[in-house]
Amino acid sequence: MTSVKRALESRDKDLKIAVLGKSLQETNLRCPENFSHIVTNNERMRALFRFIEAVASSDEPLLLQGETGTGKELFARAVHNASGVKGPFVATNLGGLEDMLVSDTLFGHVRGAYTGADEIRKGLIIQAAHGTLFLDEIGDLSPQSQVKLLRFLENREFFPLGTDIPRRSEARIVVATNMDLEARAEAGLFRRDLLYRLSTYRVDIPPLRERQDDIPLLSDHFLSSISEAPPSKLTPEAMALLKVSPFPGNVRELRGLLLKAKALSREPLIGPSIFEGLLNNSRKPNTPQDGFNVTRSPETELPTIQQAVSNLVQDALKRTNGHQTMAAKLLGITPQALNKRLKNKENRS
Repeated sequence: MTSVKRALESRDKDLKIAVLGKSLQETNLRCPENFSHIVTNNERMRALFRFIEAVASSDEPLLLQGETGTGKELFARAVHNASGVKGPFVATNLGGLEDMLVSDTLFGHVRGAYTGADEIRKGLIIQAAHGTLFLDEIGDLSPQSQVKLLRFLENREFFPLGTDIPRRSEARIVVATNMDLEARAEAGLFRRDLLYRLSTYRVDIPPLRERQDDIPLLSDHFLSSISEAPPSKLTPEAMALLKVSPFPGNVRELRGLLLKAKALSREPLIGPSIFEGLLNNSRKPNTPQDGFNVTRSPETELPTIQQAVSNLVQDALKRTNGHQTMAAKLLGITPQALNKRLKNKENRS
């Protein structure tokens, strides 16, 4: 009986691999409406959509990795939409929860399971029956919670708190994290067997700085959603400034920035000066940035004026990918003055 079961599982696996390979060769999405809530024209993002379409019908877990603000829950909803499951989409954030609370949240409890448990609580796994359960901040799970989640994923059985009667669930599990789980596993903070189990299918969502071609599209989308008709627009200079900004908070940060800019602007066209002020204010004092840091501790030797100016110029050029006009705007000088300064530096060297 065991050999027959293994043969069937092997055949099923081979069929899934064949279907996945065929799907990934396609250039168009079969059902683009499943991804319509994600604003993008970026080819790397569309490749991820095609991958999701190919694996969405699988009952294996899917791991979403990406920085804060990249839209991991939006991707989880796309997996749910593409899977065609009839049950609900249920989402929760496990970040910072103690083991007892994680168990209660996921598995639920029976009446009298602990002091104060006066009513039966259906855990999220039950609520997501025949649907999708999305678990965010999976990297924060305690060792005890990691063991319980692994056991559930292995046999699809769980025990509500206060009972030894197992329950089963067929909910599709999608998990997400902004952490490097491989590094956490190397450090002994995350179970490697759980990592392997979770990453049967893995989607790495690119940060906004790696899909700068989407910034104009996202900006128009957000401004249209928050503005009265006709919607506000960005000047070419403002758009150029946004396209070279690092956006550590990704799409979420971009949306917040546009909300603030719209509130501060009284004109239908929003220029770069508003964004320059907002971006400067968002950088905390005494916090090193990617480029030159003017703020230094009292013990640190101060640079000369010439060194400080040179460092600021190089930092501005780095931030604008060598675009001298935009670098000059960041520095508050004319492009001609920047060009003259760069030529003087070349002559001195």
